Order: sequence, then C-alpha cells, then structure tokens
Amino acid sequence: MPANTDLHLSTVISFATLNNTYFKSNLKNWTSTFRSHYCFARLPANISVGTFNNDLAALVKKHKPAEYVKDGMMAQPLNEMHFDDRLGVFDSHTFSMDLIKALSLIGIFLLIIACVNFINLATAQAINRSKEVGIRKVLGSNRNQLTLQFISETFIITVCAVVLAIGIAEIALPFLNQLLKTKLNTAFLTDPLVWVFLVAVILGVTFLSGFYPAIVLSGFNPITALKNKIAAGNAGGISLRRSLVVVQFFIAQLLVIVTLVFISQMSYFSNKSLGFDKDAIITVPVPEDSIAHTKLNALHDQLLQQSGIKDVSFSFTSPSDNSNWGGNFRYNNSPKKTDFEANLKWADAEYFKLYNLEFIAGGPYAKSDTISRYIVNETLTKKLGLHNPKEAIGKYISLQDDKKTTARIVGVVKDFNVASLKEAIPAVLMSSWRDAYETINIKLQGNNMQQSLAAVQKLWSNAFPKDVYEYQFLDDKIAKFYDRETQLSALYKIFAGIAIFISCLGLYGLVSFMAVQRTKEVGIRKTLGASVSNIVYLFSKEFTLLILVAFAISAPIGWYFMNKWLQAFAYKINLGPGIFILAMVISVIIAWLTVGYKAIGAALVNPVNSLRSE
Repeated sequence: MPANTDLHLSTVISFATLNNTYFKSNLKNWTSTFRSHYCFARLPANISVGTFNNDLAALVKKHKPAEYVKDGMMAQPLNEMHFDDRLGVFDSHTFSMDLIKALSLIGIFLLIIACVNFINLATAQAINRSKEVGIRKVLGSNRNQLTLQFISETFIITVCAVVLAIGIAEIALPFLNQLLKTKLNTAFLTDPLVWVFLVAVILGVTFLSGFYPAIVLSGFNPITALKNKIAAGNAGGISLRRSLVVVQFFIAQLLVIVTLVFISQMSYFSNKSLGFDKDAIITVPVPEDSIAHTKLNALHDQLLQQSGIKDVSFSFTSPSDNSNWGGNFRYNNSPKKTDFEANLKWADAEYFKLYNLEFIAGGPYAKSDTISRYIVNETLTKKLGLHNPKEAIGKYISLQDDKKTTARIVGVVKDFNVASLKEAIPAVLMSSWRDAYETINIKLQGNNMQQSLAAVQKLWSNAFPKDVYEYQFLDDKIAKFYDRETQLSALYKIFAGIAIFISCLGLYGLVSFMAVQRTKEVGIRKTLGASVSNIVYLFSKEFTLLILVAFAISAPIGWYFMNKWLQAFAYKINLGPGIFILAMVISVIIAWLTVGYKAIGAALVNPVNSLRSE
C-alpha cells in the first residue's frame, strides 16, 4: 500500500471466516458498534449524501430498539477520513488539519517578517544608493526603468532564496518525517502544484518586499541625490521603519506566547496525576477467541513466577485507552435505563491492585470469570444523584434484560482518567468478564527490565504460538494521546526561534546602519563626556519602546487565541500573566543583546577617528 494511504492493510480476512462466538453474536447486535470496523458504500449517481443519511435514519428506526434510536448513523465521506479524528482510521493515525493550518500560518508569518526586514533595511540604506540614482537619472533613466531595476534585484534575491530553501527542505525532510510521523520524500518537487506554489511565493515576496523600496529609491531628486543631501530620515521615512519593527516583533512575540502556552500545557499533561499508577507497566494484547481465553489462568501463574514481574491482570483495556466500550444500564431495578452511558471497564480482581486504584467506598470484587459484582466511579454516583458514594453500595445494576448482567455494587473508586486529559472523566462501570478480556496488564519491577520483557515474550509465545506478540509501555500509549500537541509544540519552538532570529537580524542591520549614520554624533558625545552605557542607552531606548508597543498588541491577541485553544481541553492550565511577562522579557533581552553588541562596538570607537574627517 502507498505510504500516504489511510488503509494500511497487511492482511484482509473475510467476515464469514471469523470463528469467534462472541464476535458473531455482536455482528447481529444493532446496539453495538466497533470503531475498528468499517462499512464502505459507493452511492449511485442519483443518490445524494443527504438522501442516504435519511435512509440510514429510517434503517436505524427499523432495527434498533427504541431506546437506542437516538444514537443514529451518518455517512462519512471517504475524502474526510484522512483529517477526521473523531472515528480514526485503520492505523488510528489521522493527519491533523489543525497542524496543516498552523504550519501554513507560521509560514506566512515568517515570510511577512522576512519581507518586513527587507523593506526596513532597503529603505534605511537607500541613502547609500542616492548618488547612483542621481547619476542614472542624469544619464536618462526614467522612474519606471529604475523601479523595474530595483524590483528585478529583489526578484533575483528571492529566486536565490527559494533555491536555497529547496536544498534546506530536502535536508530537513527526514527530521520533519520523524516529527510528524509522515513519509514525505523529495518526489514532492515533481508535483506541478508545488512549482505553482513556489512561483507564487517568488512573485508575491518580490512584490511585497521590493515594490515600496523601489518606489522610494526611484523617486529621489537627482540634484539633491548628487549633492548627497538626502537625509536618512527621509529615505523611506523613519515612522515607516518604526512601524515595520513593531510588526515583525509583534509576530515574533505572538509565536513566543503560543510556544510558551503549548510548553506549559504539555508540561501540565505530563505531570498531572491520572488517578492510577502508570509507571513500569506494559500492556500485551491477547487473542480474542474462546480457546485462547482458557489459557489465561495458566499464563497468569507462569508470569507471576518471574522475579522481574510484580503484578499481572487481565482486562478489556488499560485504565486510559483509545478503545472504549460504552452503554447505559438500569440502576436499582429501575424500569428504564439511565439517560447517560457508562464507560464499561471489564477487568479481573487484581486490576485494582496493579493500577493502585483508590477506593472511597466498599472494596474490590472477588475473583470471577463472569459478571458477579460491580464497581463504579465517583462520577457515576454523582450522575445518579447520590450525595454520598456509600449510598451506591448494595444497589443493583443491570446491563441487559437478563440475570447474567445483573449484580450488586460492592465498591466505588476515586475518579481516574479513562482517556486523554482533553476529555472530562465519564461515568465508569467495572466488572469481571473473561470473555471480554483483550489485554494482559503487567507491572514490572527491578532494574533488569529487558530480561523481564524477554521472559514475558517467551511465555506469551508458548501460550499462543500461532499469534503475533507485541507489547507497549502504558506511559508511551498515554503520551500518544497528545501526539498532535507534541508536534505543534516542537514546531512552534523551532519557528518562534526562527522568527526571533530573523527579527534580530533586521534589528542588527538597522543598528549597524544607525551606527554608521551617527558616527560623528557618537564621537562628539564621547568628547563631551558620554560613557559607553550612555551610548548603548542612546541606541537601545527607541527599539525597547518599539518592542514594548509590539508586546502591547501581541499580548491580548495571543491571550484570545490561546484561551480559545485551551477551551478544547477538560483539564488545562490557567492562562495567567506570567507567560506573557516571560514572552516580553525574552524579546527585550534578545533585542538588548542584539542592539547592545553593535552599540558597544560603536561606543568603543576612538572619538578622534570618528571626527577626523569633519
């Protein structure tokens, strides 16, 4: 299969060949759905998606029990699967549209900063080319010819930059593939759309960065230019250059604010307690057939005999997992089922000890292969309207209209996160049911984990020789919940650094130009007693003020967008002033270092040398 497909198929098996009693029974069950199973349909040309969805609603109404009709069904266009993470794809890895938008926006921001730099430096240094313009005009060049010349120079610089960028992109591609978990290759250069984009970038950047400086340079009066009477302040306007410095530091500070919020939120995710122990725990899938399940008890005992294994438990999933089983139920012999669904966690009695789940009422159920007792979480008791978790102990719960799923509640556990911290904790209902177990949970101990992992693989392979062994550390599985945020955080770190670097390059260029233009002024000030710190302050004060103005604009905009982004998370940091103050301090310090380096060099020049040509 090609690398960019969402259907990563290595083996295809007919439904008719599946020999699994539990699975077959659920194929006929209209109240259950499985996110790993898809039904693809090609619609006839005369049937719209809307019409098809209406037909699905009628189908649901016909086959589903009345209490499940509200669940509904809806067609998902195939071309939306790639970006839609609500249901996932076969390999559970959708590509984030938010990531694409963020990359595009950052790219635009960086281009704007680069164009701003070019305009700033070109207009500031226009005075150095004033005589050239004067001579060309005297020799017969008109303004249109000069404008075309300067725009052509910008065009050549832009083309060279694009060629250099293509080379850097090829070098950086392996890193990008690793970060975004993609498989892009240099063949993208053969795509006609890429070349259309590159041509558009060249023309757009040439116009944005070259048009205004060309107009300024071509507009010099030849007599004034030849007399060298064009002042630096008139070459493009000081107010414009100040505005452009504000623009580029506004963008740079906005990226710094976004980066700091991302870093803080990801740090919060890493450090927040999930309500269970996740350290040194591996999860290993087990075959789902009934024959394999008869071997679980023997495998359990063999694993516990290994010195590097502390606890072993069987369950449907780990406490936090992408695979979830939900359903509503009857509470305390109520004739109607609850109006909310509970997350069903099928697990054996040792599950609570292995994951160190805390009980706030009652205790764990006894060892059993079938549903004999239930345990619920705090949220479920609150949704039932109970004021004290102890009130739930002894009450009955029934999942279906049969005695097999009817049992008493014997314990209430403290809430724990069953999915990522983006989502609120749902009601959780737990019981033992060996037929539903799909996972071995193994708590490792000691320093020699590799030896323990090898022992687990050997015992598992002996028990299930015809199946493929794989394992995953639980903390790695949980970290994958935040892949998109981790990727964005890494990208923002890189691009915020690039934005600051480009801004400081422009700042350094402007200060260098100022130092040359004010050489004699600095010499006179030093002769009259000005210290090095006075000279540095002279160069720094204006740029510091401009950076503070940029911060005053970027801070509220950054707060608005990042506060909106954080609303998507059930658990999030408080967006206080600390992050914004830190962003401002970072920008000011970097600017001071940039300006200060050149300013100190100008201040240390011997005033005799500065004034000699006067």
